[in-house]
Amino acid sequence: MIQIGVIGAGICDTRIQRIAEEVGVELAEKKAILICGGHGGVMEASAAGSKRAGGTTVGVLPGDSRINANAYIDIAIVTEMGHARNVIIARSADALIAIGGEYGTLSEIAHSLKMGKTVVTLESKWEIEGTIKAKDPKEAVRIAIESIRR
Repeated sequence: MIQIGVIGAGICDTRIQRIAEEVGVELAEKKAILICGGHGGVMEASAAGSKRAGGTTVGVLPGDSRINANAYIDIAIVTEMGHARNVIIARSADALIAIGGEYGTLSEIAHSLKMGKTVVTLESKWEIEGTIKAKDPKEAVRIAIESIRR
């Protein structure tokens, strides 16, 4: 199965939350496993969308307990690595979709690009060479999945 990383801030406004939920739904409909950081914000919203559409979700957690995963995570991977878990998310995903984001998201984008992964952005405040900007969740998922099949 295809594994798509969804990355973004742990706190987000309702507009970004809706976009992340739509990405999660689209991924589930395409039978892609969603990999995220397992906490709130974009991570929780995308996982919620995926679960609503019957998808499978994986949360790569920064701490030492599965209890801290959001309610929509099926498989919780406990790392006790803090932000270093970003490398695990980047390495485990076949492609990534970055929604909004802060500096943690920026590090995940950098690691992913360094590894040669496709990174699709939605609502990014940065223009980063090597990323692909999508206009909406449907396009973001399409680009991410097509990049794997090439």
